Amino acid sequence: MNRKPLALTIGLILLTACNTQVKKQDTAAAEADNQPVKAELSEVTVTGSKLRRNAADASARRSNVIEARNFDGMRSPMAPPPPSPASPMYPSMPALVMQAQPEQNSEKYKNYSDNPIFLTSENPVSTFSIDVDTGSYSNVRRMLNNGARPPADSVRAEEIINYFDFGYAPPTSRKQPFSVTTEISAAPWNSRHQLVMVGIKGYEVPRSQIPAANIVFLIDTSGSMSSPEKLPLLVESFKQMTHKLRPQDRVSIVVYAGSAGLVLPATSGTDKETILRALDKLQAGGSTNGGQGIELAYKIAKENYIGDGVNRVILATDGDFNVGIYDTEMLKTLVADQRKSGIALTTLGFGQGNYNDHMAEQLADVGNGNHAYIDNLNEGRKVLVEEMSSTMMTIAQDVKIQVEFNPAVVAEYRLIGYENRKLNRDDFNNDKVDAGEIGAGHDVTALYEISLVGTGGESVSPLRYGNPVSAPNAKPTEIALLKLRYKQPGEERSQLIEKPLLRSGISAKPSGRLKMAASLAAYADLLRGGKNIGKFQWADVKQLAASVSLPDSWGYRAEFMGLVDQASRLTGSDDVAQISE
Repeated sequence: MNRKPLALTIGLILLTACNTQVKKQDTAAAEADNQPVKAELSEVTVTGSKLRRNAADASARRSNVIEARNFDGMRSPMAPPPPSPASPMYPSMPALVMQAQPEQNSEKYKNYSDNPIFLTSENPVSTFSIDVDTGSYSNVRRMLNNGARPPADSVRAEEIINYFDFGYAPPTSRKQPFSVTTEISAAPWNSRHQLVMVGIKGYEVPRSQIPAANIVFLIDTSGSMSSPEKLPLLVESFKQMTHKLRPQDRVSIVVYAGSAGLVLPATSGTDKETILRALDKLQAGGSTNGGQGIELAYKIAKENYIGDGVNRVILATDGDFNVGIYDTEMLKTLVADQRKSGIALTTLGFGQGNYNDHMAEQLADVGNGNHAYIDNLNEGRKVLVEEMSSTMMTIAQDVKIQVEFNPAVVAEYRLIGYENRKLNRDDFNNDKVDAGEIGAGHDVTALYEISLVGTGGESVSPLRYGNPVSAPNAKPTEIALLKLRYKQPGEERSQLIEKPLLRSGISAKPSGRLKMAASLAAYADLLRGGKNIGKFQWADVKQLAASVSLPDSWGYRAEFMGLVDQASRLTGSDDVAQISE
C-alpha cells in the first residue's frame, strides 16, 4: 500500500484542527481583553460625568497612550500642521488653520438671559464688576470662519466690545491707576433712546518697567488636546511669548493629563533654548485631571514667588476635565482659595468640539485674572506678546461700577452685557466682595441704553395705580451719578471715584468710538437673536462700523466687517450692504 497519500491526508486534517483551535483561543482572548471596555461603555447612560470619564479612559486604553507621568523621557515632538497663508495682520507669520467642526459637539456655555429694561422709578441703581475678558469675540470668530452659527450663549456682549481698543486717554500719573471717559449720544437703532458709554483706561506701564515675573505655564496635554488647533497651536503661541522674556523673568512648565507633573522647573528668561525644548517635547495623551494640575501649578508658583513682582499661572486648555476634580463650582472654590496667595490665574481656551467655555471663563474671573480664546497664531501673538503688559501686570483690583440714574430725567435703562458680572447694590461698598481686575493699559467699556422722561421712548407702560415719582431733591441737570471703587494692588481698603453725568453732555453727533462700540453691541445682539435693537439689521451694523474713522492699523475693524457678512449669511439674512472703498 502507498502510505504517502494517507500520511498527507492525516497531516492536512491535523493542521486544520490546530488552526481552528488557535482561532477559538484568539477569539476568546479578544473577548476577554474587550470586557473592561465593554463594561465601561455599558455605563454611558448612567450620568454625564461617567460618560465623559469612561469614554476617555476606554479610548486611552485602546490606543495605549496612558504613560507613567514622571516626564523623564518624553516622546518626540508632534509634527505641526502645514501653515496656512499669511495673515494680513501679521504678514510674515502663518496662521494655523482650524479643522472642520466635528460631527458631535459637546461644547459647554453658560445659559443666560439678556439684562432686562429697568424702570428708574422702581430700581434706579445698577451695580456690576468690570470685565476685561475677550474670549467670546475670538471664539465666535472661530465658529463663523468655520461656517457654523455660534450658539447664543457663546456670545457675551461685553467681551465682544472689549476686544477692541477705543483709544481712551490714559491717566498721566500712576497715583490714579485708570482714567474714566464718558459719552452720551443717540442710539443708532432707536433715535428716542440714548447710549451712555463709560470707558476705563489703565495706566500704561512700559514693558521695561514691568517687575520681574514668575510665570507657570499650566498646559493640558490630555488626549483631547491632540488636534492641530489645540496643543500644537498652544505650543507655538507660548513660543512667541518665550522669545519676549527678560533675564529677570522665570518660567516653569506644569502639564497634566491622567495626573500632573513638572516638566520644567523655574528657568530664567535668558535660557530660552531650554524653555523652547521643553515646549517641543510636549505630547498629548491620556485623560484630564485638571484639578490636580491647578494644585501643582500654584504650588510651584508659591515656591518661586517674587515679592513685589508679577506672579501668575497661565492655564491653557480645552477645558475637557474628566477625572479628579472637574465640577466647575468645585474648581472655582479651589482657585478662590489659591488667589489669596497673591498669584493670579489667566485662562487661555483652545480648540473646538468639546471646548468648555463656561469653565475657562469662570476660573479666570475667580482667579483675579483674564480669559482669552486663541483660535490662530495671530491671536496667540496678540494675547501673549502685544498685550503681555496688560495680561501680566495688575494695576487695580476689585474694580466695581455703580450708576445711580436720576428718575426725574431717566425713565428707563438697560445695561448691555455683563450679565454674569452683576452685583448687589450693597456689594459696592463691601470690600470683601471680589470684583474684576485691570491690567496695565487695559481698556474696559460699558454701555447703557436709556430713555429720557418725556421723549416717548419708554418701552414699559406706566402703572394705572402707580404714584408719580416725587423727587424733591431731583437735579434736573444730571442724568446719573457714576461711581467706581477699586483697590491698589495688595491693599484691603478700596478708593472711590465719583462723576456726575450731565444732560448737557448729550452729543448730537456720536464719536467714532461710540459708533464702533454700538456696532459691536448690535452685532452681539443679532447673534443672540436681535431682541433689543428693533429693526436694525446686519447691513446697518456694517454701515455703522464702516463710518468709523478711527485708526485700524492691525485690520481688526476690517476683519469685523467680514465677520458681519458671514454672520448674515449663516443666519439667513443675507442683506449686508456693499461698502464702497
